[in-house]
Amino acid sequence: MTEAWDAVVIGAGPAGLMAAEELGRAGHRVLVAEAKPSAARKFLMAGKSGLNLTKDEPFEKLIIRYGDAADWLAPMIRAFDAQAVQAWAQGLGSELFTGSTGRVFPNVMKASPLLRAWLGRLDGCGVHVRTRWRWAGWDGAALVFETPDGLVRVERNTTVLALGGASWSRLGSDGVWKPLLQERAVNVAPFKPANAGLLVEWSNHMAPLFGQPVKGVALRAGSQVSRGEAVISRRGLEGGGIYSICSAVRDGAALHMDLLPDLEEGEVARRMSRPRRKASFSNHLRKTLKLAPAAMALLQEFGHPLPQDAQALAQLIKALPVSHAGLRPMDEAISTAGGVCRDALNADLMLKQLPGTFCAGEMLDWEAPTGGYLLTACLATGRWAGRAAADYLASSATR
Repeated sequence: MTEAWDAVVIGAGPAGLMAAEELGRAGHRVLVAEAKPSAARKFLMAGKSGLNLTKDEPFEKLIIRYGDAADWLAPMIRAFDAQAVQAWAQGLGSELFTGSTGRVFPNVMKASPLLRAWLGRLDGCGVHVRTRWRWAGWDGAALVFETPDGLVRVERNTTVLALGGASWSRLGSDGVWKPLLQERAVNVAPFKPANAGLLVEWSNHMAPLFGQPVKGVALRAGSQVSRGEAVISRRGLEGGGIYSICSAVRDGAALHMDLLPDLEEGEVARRMSRPRRKASFSNHLRKTLKLAPAAMALLQEFGHPLPQDAQALAQLIKALPVSHAGLRPMDEAISTAGGVCRDALNADLMLKQLPGTFCAGEMLDWEAPTGGYLLTACLATGRWAGRAAADYLASSATR
């Protein structure tokens, strides 16, 4: 069976749907092919704990969070920044609120109402979504898909690939597209876990604290510093504070925790030098420094036996070495680094080796912390690639 479309978008996550919308708005017949039984499954899963759409920050502050890829992504995110993301969601009928940390959520917190409205709008502008269509490569110039009805060849004038990274494979981001592009001489960087928890083999006394947050601490790994929250889980440490220093830990930097980041080391030592009288050392430590139970437990876990000298103890409290067994497996990571390299693409996100084929979203080689940055860049790159693909079709029509 062979079909013909103006444009094919492979992957029905946020980046792919955004690209499809731009192509549909330009008046083109668009097929969106999704391997899973429904669209945007990772988007929906992320929304179960509250859909964090973006971070309400000015562009100059927002773009810094993309690290080494900031200059690459800058024109795309400048064209679709945090304010634009909010306007887009409101245009789909979502009422939003901004939390105390600047994170933006729909009032209903869920992703499903927004997705339903979005799919409805796509349907109205000529975008057709086919599920259980898995891309299997090419047959000559045509794309080939494994479908419930057998193999289908699809001829098209442009393609947008939005196939995701290599985490949460059960939701569709399995990275199996990598060899297909490498066979066409496309440079793809190895995948690495990003925004992943740490594996820690806890001693038995930590079990009562599983699920407890560790607040008011600072985490340092290499040049990265985080004041975000960590959560003690059965398997280790998780949460936004851990995720934001994940890349440095992944690359080999030692991890230290400052249990009292608002006090200087000298002040910690001075307080611990106060007379203990009849109090036990642990009670003196708890009462003098007012460490929360979770922080006290971590100090004992990673610092035992604790030094009795006030200065040595202060140094330990300000730079507690966190012993761990590395990051959680890549498929358990929230996102991945690696993917299609910048040098494989032109400024329009078109593959140099495959003219007329564009890439967007997490399959590109960039990473960012959680907090709305991931979704913002997926939407921005999808929009950029979709507009570039529409321009490509327009220019092809005039040749």
